[in-house]
Amino acid sequence: MIIAGADIGNNTTEVALANISGNRPVFMASGISATTGIKGTPDNVVGVRIALEDAARKAGIKIGDINVLMINEATPVIADVAMEAITETIITESTMIGHNPSTPGGVGLGVGVTTPIFKIDECKPGEDVIVIVPKNVDFEDAAGIINSALTRGVHVNGAIVQKDDGVLIANRLAKRIPVVDEVSLIEKVPLNMAAVVEVAEPGFTISTLSNPYGIATQFGLNPEETKSIVPIARALIGNRSAVVIRTPLGDVKERKIPAGTLLIRGENAKGAVDVENGADAIMDLVERLWPLADVEGSAGTNVGGLLAKVRGTMSAVTGQDPKDIKIQDILAVDTLVQQKVKGGLANEFFSEDAVALAAMVKSSRLPMERVAQKIKDEIGVPVEIGGIEAHMAILGALTTPGAASPLAILDLGGGSTDAAFINKDNKISAVHMAGAGEMVNMLIAAELGVNDRGLVEDIKRYPAAKVESLFSIRLEDGTVKFFEKPIDPKAFARVVLLKENGLVPLPPELNLEKIRSVRRKAKKEVFIKNALRALSKVAPAGNIRMVDFVVLVGGSALDFEIPEMISDALAGYGIVAGRGNIRGSEGPRNAVATGLVISGCEKA
Repeated sequence: MIIAGADIGNNTTEVALANISGNRPVFMASGISATTGIKGTPDNVVGVRIALEDAARKAGIKIGDINVLMINEATPVIADVAMEAITETIITESTMIGHNPSTPGGVGLGVGVTTPIFKIDECKPGEDVIVIVPKNVDFEDAAGIINSALTRGVHVNGAIVQKDDGVLIANRLAKRIPVVDEVSLIEKVPLNMAAVVEVAEPGFTISTLSNPYGIATQFGLNPEETKSIVPIARALIGNRSAVVIRTPLGDVKERKIPAGTLLIRGENAKGAVDVENGADAIMDLVERLWPLADVEGSAGTNVGGLLAKVRGTMSAVTGQDPKDIKIQDILAVDTLVQQKVKGGLANEFFSEDAVALAAMVKSSRLPMERVAQKIKDEIGVPVEIGGIEAHMAILGALTTPGAASPLAILDLGGGSTDAAFINKDNKISAVHMAGAGEMVNMLIAAELGVNDRGLVEDIKRYPAAKVESLFSIRLEDGTVKFFEKPIDPKAFARVVLLKENGLVPLPPELNLEKIRSVRRKAKKEVFIKNALRALSKVAPAGNIRMVDFVVLVGGSALDFEIPEMISDALAGYGIVAGRGNIRGSEGPRNAVATGLVISGCEKA
């Protein structure tokens, strides 16, 4: 009799294939594919078929030779960002420019009246000017015109340039002035208006235009006017260069979008918490009310819309009424998101506080029965729904050489962090927590402002380095690695990822320190927090210190730094933790699929 186990995960579907001999499984092969559709829905069938074909090919059999397929009870997890006291900054009449071109020119602070470069010859000696340089003006011509004006006694105190010519122009001037370039919508810059240009030294950020009182000083604003320009200063914090222009009708408005209130119902009590209070307040209430019966968000708010979307998405793919879909766990993490400034001239962004939420939908056998039926109909293999994922994972983890009960496992997946504990009497307790690899991706994307899902996944999975020469890179830990062959010139002075197939350059606006900081912070906030939450709920008497050994399994256990982070955190509790090696050959992968096979053999 040939039995297969299929673990349908958020990102991957894994299969274990075994031949039953004397009520014991003799494992033949493993298979893997990307999960198709949302975990726990009928769309998963294609991924299951591909993984089965992969395993069957390795074992030298056909899918039709499989007598029974055991599938896991898949629990969907959806992560999103709920804005905390989010502010939408809207600029009318092009009041400001504030962005970070890769190479602004010059340095310092310049004050003057915005003037087109073609009309600078009309300016009189002693006039303070901020010159506007459109893309049809060559950098050498622009520098020549400005130098001529300076010779005549015109005070050219700064420049706003459309092309990427800031350094080229600044290096040719007789006077050192700040030059902000890469202003794509330069035709919308208001002319003959008072303006301030600021460019900081390399490695520093602006100090005057990111300070409301600094802006007030330059423009002579009264207290009421100073209050109105606070959004401008906030939007410019952290920039290396900026321009602020004062126009008669220009206005900056802030439109508050309420984050909303979470209504959390536990099995024995209920409570509410405002998302503006942050992730710690949310998680404190979650822990006080645990176990949860459901979570809702106040109507007309960010978090209300988020949870309504979770229910709507699951309703669409499972056919259940949204009212019947309950949320059994949430994970909240404080983060920053890059918000676009409406009305800006150079794609200005500013960082805004936010709360990221991952929500786990309470599992139901009905949707999984539909998945099982569709697999049977389309693939032609009898299907049974196995036990709880974490139970199956611990059975699989026990095939790791040197592992024995009592033992705890942490299954680090894409959508959830699951934990299980098996005692000396082989009794298992298990729990599923919302939030894992996908939430880490979401946090990295939000804080770095990266929209490419593949790039975000790579940033999470691979260490970074800075290319310092054609033959050397500086790694994250400060050490230098040398190469015998020259590095691709396209990567010179860029941050790169150290992938198996070579160095992959990242967008120039991403720096090494920020990438490492954001990546590690996201992993700690999700995996360390969830590891401690989960273990405290399965440990004897709820005491983590009563757990001696933890085996890490799941796709995220393959990460180059997550297992070490968790091991370090658990070492403080006297716990020995390490990656599993399922069946002595699979590493931390295939634990649930292997457990499903073992469980199926016990039932056979």
